[in-house]
Amino acid sequence: MSLATALILAAAPVTELPAEAVPAAAEAAAAGAGDGLNYLQLMLHASLPVQLIVLLMLFGSLVSWVIIFRKNRVFARANDEADEFEGRFWSGVDLTQLYRAATDRNRVVSGLEAIFEAGFREYARLRQKKGLDSRTQLEGAQRAMRATFAREVDRLEHNLELLANIGSTAPYVGLVGTVFGIMVTMHGLSTEQSASIAAVAPGISEALFATAIGLFVAIPAVWAYNRFATRVERLSVRYESFAEEFSSILQRQSHVEE
Repeated sequence: MSLATALILAAAPVTELPAEAVPAAAEAAAAGAGDGLNYLQLMLHASLPVQLIVLLMLFGSLVSWVIIFRKNRVFARANDEADEFEGRFWSGVDLTQLYRAATDRNRVVSGLEAIFEAGFREYARLRQKKGLDSRTQLEGAQRAMRATFAREVDRLEHNLELLANIGSTAPYVGLVGTVFGIMVTMHGLSTEQSASIAAVAPGISEALFATAIGLFVAIPAVWAYNRFATRVERLSVRYESFAEEFSSILQRQSHVEE
């Protein structure tokens, strides 16, 4: 602002508002400040296609959160069981005793203990057969551990595909709702004599609301999928490493028995 402009503004007369206009202006300002966006009313007054799409995405969000909480418990239990079994395995306890504990009928084994149980059971079964060398016995145990390893990884990956599908498709479903909202708005304007912001605003709001719901559904699902996929990979490496170490132990034991 230049000096001349400042002097002109300073010299300009100031007109006060009439006394009766002050309360009205204050009430208008308060109403404008307290007038927020009511999402429930926006949803209730939206067009039918947008309502159906939003309900579909909310159902997808519910499904994704159920999967997230369940998988979080599954991975936490898998890590705890792996830590507990590795502690017992490397404590020097006899392998036969570990196998008897794993085959207890009152327990359901999984993870590392299931891999150990499958490998040791097959190794013990082949060792009782006559005419089989140590290499054949070891290969049989390795095949059994690989099969159990595949089942355990598949159990950990259960429902992750659904979580990924929800996270990847929700933004596009929300975009479909946006398109329907804009189409309904444009169709409504075609019957009006004159277009205004007041006539366009509700339709645009519901269209953008559908897009926001799509992002609200997609972001947690994508984040959870990436996190769980990383945890599956780490547990897979842990299971595979244990199977290799256990194979080495069985190989040394077979050579000692020969």
